[in-house]
Amino acid sequence: MHILLIHQAFAALDEPGGTRHHELARFLVSKGHKVTVIASPVSYLTGTSLTPSPSPEGGWERSHLPSGDGLGVKEGMRVIRPSVYSAHHKSFFHRLMAFFSFMISSFFAGLKVREVDVVWGTSPPIFQGVTAWALARLKGAKFLFEVRDLWPDFAIAVGVLKSPLLIKLSLWLERFLYRHADWMMVNSPAYVSHVRGRGAKRVELIPNGADPGMFDPLDNGDQFKADFSIQNKFVALYAGAHGISNDLDVVLEAARLLADQPEIVFVLVGDGKEKANLQARAAEMGLANVLFLPPVPKSGMAGVLAGADACIAILKPIDEYKTTYPNKVFDYMAAGRPVVLAIDGVIREVVDAAGCGIFAAPGDARALAAATLKLAADPSAARQMGLAGRRSLEEHFSRESLAAKLENLVGNLMEL
Repeated sequence: MHILLIHQAFAALDEPGGTRHHELARFLVSKGHKVTVIASPVSYLTGTSLTPSPSPEGGWERSHLPSGDGLGVKEGMRVIRPSVYSAHHKSFFHRLMAFFSFMISSFFAGLKVREVDVVWGTSPPIFQGVTAWALARLKGAKFLFEVRDLWPDFAIAVGVLKSPLLIKLSLWLERFLYRHADWMMVNSPAYVSHVRGRGAKRVELIPNGADPGMFDPLDNGDQFKADFSIQNKFVALYAGAHGISNDLDVVLEAARLLADQPEIVFVLVGDGKEKANLQARAAEMGLANVLFLPPVPKSGMAGVLAGADACIAILKPIDEYKTTYPNKVFDYMAAGRPVVLAIDGVIREVVDAAGCGIFAAPGDARALAAATLKLAADPSAARQMGLAGRRSLEEHFSRESLAAKLENLVGNLMEL
């Protein structure tokens, strides 16, 4: 079976960013399927170029998963990266320009991909769903549409999407794609009723997760701590995007509240539109207990998370974010690290059920500081929480078992 994935922000294991799709795709390839990915040549997280070699379809391509991957893959997936307008860390208008340019360039690149059985579109950005739908219909292929967050609802809630006209058009487009998908896939249980309520016919939950084989929960992280001269410190680490939604000002305020605890250091790993502002604020606040580090590809995250004594997951305190399953929480669990969770809703249910962390009310710096201090005061209990999370991850959210569900979904899709 040949699956064509349209995903502007696709990232491989050796590239910064979320790697859910690379991990799922390499499983499909290991089972004998063919996967072609059309993605942006610009990293969504860092703005750096991802253009290895020219592609006959136009743009650039890279072949992943050569022999020796460990999955029995003889020929890897192809990743084609057509040209796009670059809008890294620019205004919302420029980001829309980047989204629309990819929607167009990915369509023409996709036209040249032959013998496709399934076109897999993923949102956000929702506009690439239009490309996936159009290519599926032109090629007589099945259209699988994935929702990874509830765009445009999230964009409206945080104030990024304000234009009444754009809101109206975005909501119309959302319903159009849901109604016209042959099957829909969501990564959070809270999304199921939402997409059904807006026209989806068939919906499958394939939640976020992690590959436990990528992480060693017994690694004490000595090398990471030595590299950044934070030996003998309790490291509270955040890994991920530094954007408006991530509410990292609250982490800075929590660090200020714990400035009299020299054994605790906050480490923020990643990049995003707000990073420069956060660094400036940390300097103004005189926060000697905050360390900013650049983004790290998934292949290097095991070493980073090994250096953490606790890991922070945080989003703005808005009701819409109660529906999310942030992928970073599952990476934290796979690494065997306790979670300081400043997100309410369905992901809190996961952490509570696993007994792998402490909840801190979103938007409350004092609560975040108190949760961090509690874990630092009892390293043994924190360690047991982390190992409990690892066990839960292996049992319920292993990437391999989730990828098997995707393979089964694609098989059912082909029988329609």
